[in-house]
Amino acid sequence: MDERDAVTQPDAPGARLLELVTVMTRLRQECPWDAKQTHESLAPHLLEESYEALEALEGGDPEALREELGDVLLQVVFHAEVASERTDGTGYTIDDVAVGIADKLVRRHPHVFGDVSVSGPDEVKQNWDAIKAAEREAKNGGPASALDGVPFGQPALALAAQLQRRAERAGVPPELADAADSAAPSEIGTELFALVARARAAGLDPELELRAAARAYRDRVRAWEQARRA
Repeated sequence: MDERDAVTQPDAPGARLLELVTVMTRLRQECPWDAKQTHESLAPHLLEESYEALEALEGGDPEALREELGDVLLQVVFHAEVASERTDGTGYTIDDVAVGIADKLVRRHPHVFGDVSVSGPDEVKQNWDAIKAAEREAKNGGPASALDGVPFGQPALALAAQLQRRAERAGVPPELADAADSAAPSEIGTELFALVARARAAGLDPELELRAAARAYRDRVRAWEQARRA
């Protein structure tokens, strides 16, 4: 049995996560590079690793996806380890992160962990949105916008889609997505936003559709380059 095996035995699903936490703690203490990292220095990796996982998923490579999911998981554990070292009262541990999301899942699934009955997936989503809205109101001390919490730092196409999804679930008239916006810098911006609405109406994810089109374009360019060299 090597040192890592001694950390924990895989008696139950998730047991190996304890090994990862132990490895991360040691790296933070003994590796000069890991020791100097901060939330800010690690921030770019949150996006990079997530995009690499998405690329593996789109490529249909299960082994590559497994590996990339490990890199995404590392970012969560790394940030939690950095946070656990704070002594100003703002720190938290990986256990705090885990219990927070576990409690949220239990709270938002009363049809599983409570006595609520649902007719199917659509009602599950409606209940989730209602519970989430109530949580936002309690946190803000009053009525909250359906768009509260939408991160505007995300890519514009994904942002437009998320705004429209949130608004739609809140009962906002769909024609607002197609209305001319005098505040838009150009007609193109308004047209792009409306195109996102069209994609969603067709049951398509605009971000994934544009990524698919970009991959197809990449393949055409590569084929053209190869033809030129032939």
